[in-house]
Amino acid sequence: KIVAAIESLGKKTSDVTRIVLTHAHPDHAGGLKRMQGESGARVMCHGGDAPFARARKAPPRDRRHLSARVLGMMSSKFEPCEIDEDIADGQLLDIAGGLRVVHTPGHTMGHVSLLHEPSGVLIAGDSLFNTRGIGFSLAPFCSDIPLSRETAGRLGELDFEIAAFMHGPEIRERARERVREFIARRLGR
Repeated sequence: KIVAAIESLGKKTSDVTRIVLTHAHPDHAGGLKRMQGESGARVMCHGGDAPFARARKAPPRDRRHLSARVLGMMSSKFEPCEIDEDIADGQLLDIAGGLRVVHTPGHTMGHVSLLHEPSGVLIAGDSLFNTRGIGFSLAPFCSDIPLSRETAGRLGELDFEIAAFMHGPEIRERARERVREFIARRLGR
């Protein structure tokens, strides 16, 4: 899917010079080794998840949730990836005119969302889903469920016009207002 998306933009994988990994779950890091090999791109990841990407395993799940304990017994390995640069909260990456790192731990402890300030696009990663309307990350896949809820609330404080999600379609109209309404309803803010 990623290669097809790149090609739909009239580009080739060799045009990709940097990859930002939002977190080290197999559905995000599973094809990273291949993409890294085909493109030669430098890979960036928050230090909280970089060791897991390098060790080819997903970060631990919140054991307080029964289904997380069950899922934790299943294999969640993927090809190990070389992380070229650890990124941190607030860092402005020199990508596409400036990509701001927003550390949103809880889904994993090193999970990041990204804000492209010039265009007002928020890439929520897995902090929020939009599969049947806006929602929190699914609890069985979180490293710390309460923390994931709390830090997802941080996204409503940001200035953006479009919200993109790793799971579900983007929101192009009233994105910030809709995210803030969800946060207010669910977290009482």
